[in-house]
Amino acid sequence: MAKVIIIGAGGVGTVVAHKAAQNHAVFTDILLASRTKSKCDAIADAIGTRYGNKKIETAQTDADQTSELVALFKRFRPELVINVALPYQDLTIMDACLETGVNYLDTANYEPKDEAKFEYKWQWAYQDKFKGAGLTAILGCGFDPGVTSVFTAYAAKHHFSKPEYLDIVDCNAGDHGKAFATNFNPEINIREVTQKGKYWEGGKWVVTEPHEIHKPLTYPNIGPKESYVIYHEELESLVKNFPTLQRARFWMTFGQEYLTHLRVIQNIGMARIDPILYNGVEIVPIQFLKAVLPDPGELGKNYTGETSIGCRIKGLDKKGKELTYYVYNNCLHQEAYKETGAQGVSYTTGVPAVIGAMMFLKGLWKKPGVFNVEEFDPDPFMEQLNKQGLPWHEIFNGDLETD
Repeated sequence: MAKVIIIGAGGVGTVVAHKAAQNHAVFTDILLASRTKSKCDAIADAIGTRYGNKKIETAQTDADQTSELVALFKRFRPELVINVALPYQDLTIMDACLETGVNYLDTANYEPKDEAKFEYKWQWAYQDKFKGAGLTAILGCGFDPGVTSVFTAYAAKHHFSKPEYLDIVDCNAGDHGKAFATNFNPEINIREVTQKGKYWEGGKWVVTEPHEIHKPLTYPNIGPKESYVIYHEELESLVKNFPTLQRARFWMTFGQEYLTHLRVIQNIGMARIDPILYNGVEIVPIQFLKAVLPDPGELGKNYTGETSIGCRIKGLDKKGKELTYYVYNNCLHQEAYKETGAQGVSYTTGVPAVIGAMMFLKGLWKKPGVFNVEEFDPDPFMEQLNKQGLPWHEIFNGDLETD
């Protein structure tokens, strides 16, 4: 059906490449590109072995350099670029798409290198450019953001006349056997979870100290886990697109050992994102830390347990009566690794990116401009979640635990 380029060869890129290859009727030609071509080649070889004659092309590119991306896009001529590189690179990739007439999809919003702050404003500013070019840009099509936003849209479409309270809950109850490791890029992960918390209430943002608000929440098939309110990017778009929300929060589980390591990393200055001088050479501490921590893409082999991510929503149903609703997915790390060679966190991010790309290529999510996923019809996406390995479940009028 179409040519696609996947940019990024980490754990998520691995999953995207595998799932695109599985759906070869939609993704007829695939090119996997990253700064390190050998990583792309290894993924391509694994896919070739697993799926027989299904081959994907590989290339080296620096996603920080728009000129390199433009040259690659002109050579391969894709219909869509799936960006699973670093959030710092979103804008250079979007610029290259505009210059070459290519559509765009990502899983995480832009974040400047010199400031631990992620907002959609930089990408939303591209609305007129993409609309004028007749191109589609789909933002935040991982799990959270991504599936959680589609879950919210599905609930609003089918169950609520007025969704009022939203709590996105993210639990990783897996065990990778490492003393300390992050489940995706350490630099991005640590920046995300160490900044101040923020949630929406009463028409304004409420800022908290890091991990200030926490309580045990009960996750299906897992049980109670201490959960912490942090800021997460989909809140910004969801409160904009669902203005009846009186409160919207994001909760994530952390083990005490993880938080202890995190505090030490911060206290000794290894979470710093500004350059320091070491032996006459400028280095960024968090980038050095990334180099010595376990590679998230290599955690899958010994990972056990499961993730549980979903939305807990309270409001008025279609008849004006109070309704509580919980929609969620659980994903086993072992099953994710068996299928793709990646752990569950990479799997739950990569599979939705492929589904979003499928929605675009089938013409279901295709219109000029820049859009978050909840602005499209959720139904075909929800149908594909069940088919592509991320089945979802619903609980009506249960205890949401978040009041």
